[in-house]
Amino acid sequence: MTTTPLPSRDAADAPTTNRRTFAIISHPDAGKTTLTEKLLLASGAIRLAGHVRARGDRRRTQSDWMAIERSRGISVSSSVMTFEHLGNLFNLLDTPGHQDFSEDTYRTLTAVDSAVMVIDAAKGIESQTRKLLEVCRLRDIPITTFVNKVDREGRDPLELLDEIQSTLAIDVAPMSWPIGMGRRLIGCHLLEEDLVRLMEAPAGLESDGQPTLAWDDPRLAAILPEAERREHEQTIELVRAGYAEFDPAAYREGHLTPVFFGSALKEMGVPDLMTHLARWAPAPKGQPADTRLVTPDEAKVTGFIFKVLANMDPNHRDRVAFMRLCSGNFRRGMKLTQVQSGKTIAINNPIFFFARDREIVEEAAPGDIIGIPNHGVLRVGDTLTEGETLRFTGIPNFAPEVLRRVRLADPIRAKQMRRALEDLAEEGVAQLFRPLLGSDWIVGVVGALQLDVLASRVESEYKVAVAFETIPYETARWISCDDPKELKRFIDAHGSSVVMDRDDSPVYLVRDSWDMRRTPQDWPAIRFGETRERR
Repeated sequence: MTTTPLPSRDAADAPTTNRRTFAIISHPDAGKTTLTEKLLLASGAIRLAGHVRARGDRRRTQSDWMAIERSRGISVSSSVMTFEHLGNLFNLLDTPGHQDFSEDTYRTLTAVDSAVMVIDAAKGIESQTRKLLEVCRLRDIPITTFVNKVDREGRDPLELLDEIQSTLAIDVAPMSWPIGMGRRLIGCHLLEEDLVRLMEAPAGLESDGQPTLAWDDPRLAAILPEAERREHEQTIELVRAGYAEFDPAAYREGHLTPVFFGSALKEMGVPDLMTHLARWAPAPKGQPADTRLVTPDEAKVTGFIFKVLANMDPNHRDRVAFMRLCSGNFRRGMKLTQVQSGKTIAINNPIFFFARDREIVEEAAPGDIIGIPNHGVLRVGDTLTEGETLRFTGIPNFAPEVLRRVRLADPIRAKQMRRALEDLAEEGVAQLFRPLLGSDWIVGVVGALQLDVLASRVESEYKVAVAFETIPYETARWISCDDPKELKRFIDAHGSSVVMDRDDSPVYLVRDSWDMRRTPQDWPAIRFGETRERR
């Protein structure tokens, strides 16, 4: 297979410039997890891709490893995979597509420098795709688009490009173009190189990888009839004239998205997407903190926790905190300050992840994602530094949209239930609230499917059966006030509707939309927050 050579880099800059930390985002069922698998396959990181619908243990996906993910064929938690390809070290974060897990996806996007947006060729732009792109825009994350499933019947590619451009308000730069679609798919035309990646090799063409011919190669005639060739050439002329050329600066500023067409299932277009990311995706960039912008070339180590995952190894009840390294040269055994508590933590066993598999890492550079074995000390939103007191921003908790009271089937296992809820709340599966009146725990989630995940994991990982009861509240708001006496007066007046979160911050449970409008009017000194960042 022909690949475009990477730009040369100064060896001294390599630890930072050769990092590519990116996420894959999409609406559910667009093929995001399959694309993740095939990117790993194309890079040589795995030898056999596990089809997301396969049933045998040998062919499970690398990124979906929880029992509920395997049984339902969906991603419910972000996975981290680190691998090398084309002289770069890639940190790939596979995110949940379902909107009920958007909180986890949002936090994951705080830790990446670019993203690949997967679109179904038959369905086009879907609701969750639009929401995720807006999140990327808030953080100026460059987007590469992969239009998937062109091996099935889908919409006209020109129509899809126009929809991306108009709906998402972003310029598009086609990098490849399908020759046919569905059963008529012959391959994809790489517009910049004028090469054709073929689904099947013509007679006389031997190829170790994907069969590739130059557009003017006479052997194409055996596959592509003259009439179809002329039609394709006319379409390409229209595409070149009607859409922007790829501009690296516009892409990195988030104003333009390069678009690849392909089929993750058939591996069509996946190696070219990989080459594009290696060549053009941005290296680690500065991260915003409360006092300044932290740049990757700084000497002192800084990083932030964007995810905590419990029970990756159920036999050991482990909890791992995922840290995005923002600056400095991290070395195993370093002692870092947890800014929120002021404690010093020795990082003796940092790990790189390949989904559930792991290996100890001796050094890491800005942009890398490392796992820190964690026994309840580190939490989402924490900042770790070599001593400087700063806090990275933009990693909030979101107001839950579904609230339920937890009911325990066996009261004798109350202690185990509490531990399970606290562990999974620390991870971000749900938010946990303690009422001021009464002893029943209340959980809050962004979407109802999270309740199924919570119940499934509590039972499978902690052997505790729980159920959830409805309560007369629709959402919640964090409450604060400059006058402590006024805040206490509000809490005393609404005792049955006020709960405390895991940081002992008061939260007001909102009954309905009328309550949400009227209460702030009656209490103008009280602030009602939809999000809350850990301090």
